[in-house]
Amino acid sequence: MPGAGERFNEAEDILDEHDKALLATSPLVKKEKAKPKRRPLPAQLPRVEVVVDLDEDEKVCDCCQSPLHKMGESSRETLEFVPAHINVIKTIRPKYTCRHCEREGIESVVKTAPMPATAIPKSIATPSLLSQIIMCKYQFGLPLYRQETLFSDIGIELSRQTMSSWMLRCAELLSPLYQRLKEILLSQAVIHGDETSLNVINAEKATSYMWLYCCGDDKPGKGTNIVLFDYHNSRAAHCVVNFLDGYQGYMHVDGYKAYEQTKATLVACLAHIRRKFIEAKGNNKKTVKADVALNLIRKLYGIEQAIKGKSVSEKFTVRQQKTKPIVDELYQWLLKHKDKIPPQMALGKAITYAINQFEKFRRYLDDGRLSIDNNRAERAIKPFVIGRKNWLFSNTSNGAHASAILYSLVETAKANDLVVHDYISTCLQHIAEQPENLARLLPWNIKKS
Repeated sequence: MPGAGERFNEAEDILDEHDKALLATSPLVKKEKAKPKRRPLPAQLPRVEVVVDLDEDEKVCDCCQSPLHKMGESSRETLEFVPAHINVIKTIRPKYTCRHCEREGIESVVKTAPMPATAIPKSIATPSLLSQIIMCKYQFGLPLYRQETLFSDIGIELSRQTMSSWMLRCAELLSPLYQRLKEILLSQAVIHGDETSLNVINAEKATSYMWLYCCGDDKPGKGTNIVLFDYHNSRAAHCVVNFLDGYQGYMHVDGYKAYEQTKATLVACLAHIRRKFIEAKGNNKKTVKADVALNLIRKLYGIEQAIKGKSVSEKFTVRQQKTKPIVDELYQWLLKHKDKIPPQMALGKAITYAINQFEKFRRYLDDGRLSIDNNRAERAIKPFVIGRKNWLFSNTSNGAHASAILYSLVETAKANDLVVHDYISTCLQHIAEQPENLARLLPWNIKKS
């Protein structure tokens, strides 16, 4: 009946004096939004000057008909898009033989320069073309059948089956670099993990999972930034256990139980805890009990914003002095209301989830290297989720494994502020020529060179 929900939710709505005291504290000061300002166009772009001048018969004064003189000029810059074009690289290798031996009847050896190494031998695809296809699909979510149409529009017949086989070959070629990045990832003191679903048609189970592991900061250019995807036709614990291979450092995760079977020290995510209380509040515009928890959580994020960019020791000191009392206050509030709020209610579920995760969550107080949440992984997996809305599914498990490798290199390049097309093209060509020399292809080494 209308209004019936309001009659039975007093436990969530009624605030006691302690709740009111927690809400009475001054709110955080909001920063004013900066006014948008158009930036000048990059100086390195080629310029084409177009002069729009008066006709000669108009260069006279309207009053006295005297000739006008040029006092200056006004200008504005606009951008013109030049459609992409494709070059055909014709590789010519002259052949040489000995005329003297031919005259003497001696068998002559024909000499010619060796064929330059290429990513896929006997293929028409250069590393640049392969990188373009990889970038379009895995960075911008453009399925192969759409790329097939794009190539057709400029007179190139490339079937999606051909491009699909190329992606498998590229993933196989780049697999050693993926493994090297995995070794470096697992040597880090702190990593992040997450997982999301994936539909694979020709697999044992219709729903598979793409697991994500990353380290560093999601702002390009800071520290060791690695993003790796790992495909499995399962969400079982052995997937993450096998990938981590005994890893014993810190790992930021959500509340999924499979992570507890690893040897990593788990750190829970405050963003997930906050999300439960936001769901409990719903569209209720008046102040309710969920606002008390959200207010305390807001204070914790405010402190993290203030110490952003500080050293590890400075973060630890501030957290012990300012953050720890708020964390303790939040925990006591959760315990106080655990038995007061029915567990079937949305707020009761939020409180139960928070208490179950709290021991792992508060670990971030003990080490300045840790984060308050797992948003690093949440943001890292988002490009895959967006791309999945375009290409919808993988056809085979082999294709899903290939996608995991290619997505990993694309997102790792982005995390290190590299141009994805240039990085992938460089990797394909270099591995084709020097497959044993992978150190040069690590993103931070690419930047130095």
